[in-house]
Amino acid sequence: MNDKEFAFTDRDFSRVRKMVYDFAGINLNESKRNLVYNRLVKRIRFLNLPSFNDYLGYVERNPDEEFVHLINAITTNLTFFFRENHHFEYLANTVIPQLLIDKAQTRKIRIWSAGCSTGEEPYSLAMVLKENVPADWDAKVIATDLDTNVIETGRKGVYPLDRLKGVELARKRRWFLKGKGAQAGMVKARSELQSIIEFSQLNLMDSSWAIESQVDVIFCRNVVIYFDAPTQKRLFDRFADRLPMNGKLFVGHSESLHGISDRFSLLGKTVYQKSY
Repeated sequence: MNDKEFAFTDRDFSRVRKMVYDFAGINLNESKRNLVYNRLVKRIRFLNLPSFNDYLGYVERNPDEEFVHLINAITTNLTFFFRENHHFEYLANTVIPQLLIDKAQTRKIRIWSAGCSTGEEPYSLAMVLKENVPADWDAKVIATDLDTNVIETGRKGVYPLDRLKGVELARKRRWFLKGKGAQAGMVKARSELQSIIEFSQLNLMDSSWAIESQVDVIFCRNVVIYFDAPTQKRLFDRFADRLPMNGKLFVGHSESLHGISDRFSLLGKTVYQKSY
């Protein structure tokens, strides 16, 4: 017996899959069917529409207004500070020391957090930059995501204290302010961190990216798992075009470029280096 509030037919699911794939390159397989239902049913209630068919028609008639809500609902944003910490240690101990030599003339470093979610990754990167790059250098983090809601969270830089679980005490004290009164149990990133992060909405599937033409390091972790192989190949080629020779690409622990792109060589632990 189907006890769902709204009927969700194969045709409805196929329409959602095509919309999301065409716009964002995200490949929703059958295992995501319940997730799609549970996420979108909230929008159907909010808009007071009678069915999924009516909702999808509404999206097609009002793409500029509603499509961002559909994408924000579908995308999953799970992250925390210094996730996969070995990446940040490698950045601090190996990548940045080499950049300080290679970029000595320009004194400019750019790290792109592509798929930055609610901001924990770019703030972790900003801490590493502040702790390891001389103060007179121009070092910044470019933080982008498809979801406008998480970008706004990142800009504010306010998080529940328990999101800093696992971050060493000295770092917490140096880079975060504890909330008081109504903000008790919350922390806010200090302005020194916020000032070197540029948050903006960006769709990796867009034909052009409104960010700097070249970056030194790209973090794109736990993003391409949602893409099929042809989409991954196109994306990694474009990443390679944005990196200098030997530029570094960090991907998630369950992701690999093997059989997808030959423009990078694996350095170990899901860290890649541009080879051509």
